Amino acid sequence: MTQQSLPATAGPRSRDAAPSASRPRRGWLPLLGTVPFFAYTAIFLLLPTVLVLVGAFRSREGAFTTNGITQALSERTLGIFVNSLWVSALTALVGAVLGAIIAYALVTAPFGSLGRRVFTAFMSVVAQFGGVMLAFAFIATFGINGMLTRLLRQWAGFEVDPGMLSTLAGVALVYCYFQIPLMVIVFLPALEGLRPQWREATANLGGTARTYWTRVAGPILLPSFLGSYLLLFANSFSAFATAAALISQQTIIVPMEIESALRNENDLGMDAYAQALALGMIIVVALVMWGYARLSRRASRWTA
Repeated sequence: MTQQSLPATAGPRSRDAAPSASRPRRGWLPLLGTVPFFAYTAIFLLLPTVLVLVGAFRSREGAFTTNGITQALSERTLGIFVNSLWVSALTALVGAVLGAIIAYALVTAPFGSLGRRVFTAFMSVVAQFGGVMLAFAFIATFGINGMLTRLLRQWAGFEVDPGMLSTLAGVALVYCYFQIPLMVIVFLPALEGLRPQWREATANLGGTARTYWTRVAGPILLPSFLGSYLLLFANSFSAFATAAALISQQTIIVPMEIESALRNENDLGMDAYAQALALGMIIVVALVMWGYARLSRRASRWTA
């Protein structure tokens, strides 16, 4: 076969036909959109973390010290950490279970109905209701001269413990007020992601409702449920204003202990102790958020 009989496509490619020439070169301009995000993260997340880490090992005069870490590892401080972990785990569990039940009842309502939209908006508002206002609301209801306390005393002869809200159990009760609606908000999208075809396929294969929830819906919702639980745990672990308004004579959780250490005027070495407590909280919350990110990534496989 002669050279002239070769097809035109067999010849060498021209420079204009090179694939690299048709692709635009990526420069640094597309990265400008991420600058605000990284700047915000560096200023409000990384910088405070570095300052806390350095402050935990530095005295007020600027010298290196381990007194703060030593005090943070004392038996009393570890007991305060246990209290915070207990309150966070308990309120997160109660909020996750009750919130999941309410969210399922809400998802059974017609999508876009007035009742569903109103109840969802109400849950969003209640989930953000906390701090001193929430503490005052409970004191006005269940306090010594609270409305419900007086009604129970007059009508039923039942005496409510006046110091109930000033205990660890009372703080956990108040925390559940915003934990439950928060669970409804964060778990509702996972329930909405369940497709009706999965239930129909289970029924066509002879499965029951129990089979559907234990073999299909349950495993799909489990990562989202556990991730929501961790989110509620972190939300309760970092709460401060509500407990500080309910309890003023003692420190039973870590954020209150940090405030007490910063306000201590008798011992100038308490600054490093407060920074060490904050460092411990950062470590706990970082581990919780890492687990939440892993579970959210796994749950997104079914909602993609």
